[in-house]
Amino acid sequence: MAALKDIKRKITAVQKTRQITRAMNMVAASKFKAAQTRMENFRPYAAKFMEVLVGLAPRLDAETHPLLAVREPQRIRVICMTSDRGLCGGFNTNLIKATERFMAEKLREGREVSLIPIGRKGRDYFRKKATLIDGRADVLSRFDMTLAADIAGDVIPPFVEAAYDELYILYNEFVNVAVHRPTVVRLFPLLSPGNGDAGGADRLRDIIYEPSAEALLEKLLPLYVHVLIYRALVETSAGENGARMAAMDNATRNCEEMIQSLTLKYNKVRQSAITAELMDIVGGTEALAKG
Repeated sequence: MAALKDIKRKITAVQKTRQITRAMNMVAASKFKAAQTRMENFRPYAAKFMEVLVGLAPRLDAETHPLLAVREPQRIRVICMTSDRGLCGGFNTNLIKATERFMAEKLREGREVSLIPIGRKGRDYFRKKATLIDGRADVLSRFDMTLAADIAGDVIPPFVEAAYDELYILYNEFVNVAVHRPTVVRLFPLLSPGNGDAGGADRLRDIIYEPSAEALLEKLLPLYVHVLIYRALVETSAGENGARMAAMDNATRNCEEMIQSLTLKYNKVRQSAITAELMDIVGGTEALAKG
């Protein structure tokens, strides 16, 4: 009977775990819908913003604005944007591994690399690895433009003061619920894809800006940092909740399979115990009859 009690206890424990994973799946699904809507609404804005900015940047010299300064990349800062909580499959692990590979590549090139972790999971991991952590280590209790502006306010002044030469941000780009692609974007100095497109450069010459390109760039460059950081935030939010939803769905199915397996085992052990008791009764009856 002890074996039956142990199996029954395991079944009860797995059933409680299934209740938890189902609840977490429902919560993640609710948050995911809102995060996905926010991300999909912001993507076109970010794309158009970058289109305008890379159209302006090739017209001006690097000396026009300090954020356009191009220096020998000896000192590099890396922003790694993970989530605060786990139970979301390989969402954080894959990004952390990509960050480590990226930093190792820069170190092999002889660069000085420092890390700015955004999100508790990345912060805790890199602290254990004794990685050089520079600046803030935010906890993502909110995903809004205020947080993006706070982060930008910490990274813009050091770049202007030449405390570092390049800034990269690594985050998980949302593809679908099951796929999240680790993405590297260079924030400083500004990337200008239009420079390599002669046809694009010809088209840019026909555009007249009012006010001047310099005045527009003065306003848009700080916002450019906000936009890219905020996009990484909303992609992280959608990806985290999508990954957690998928992970909890898988966990719930695994719990159901385990319950079925344990129930079958429980029935077999119970049947064996009943058969053994019946055999004892039959044997005793026969013994009494012969006696």
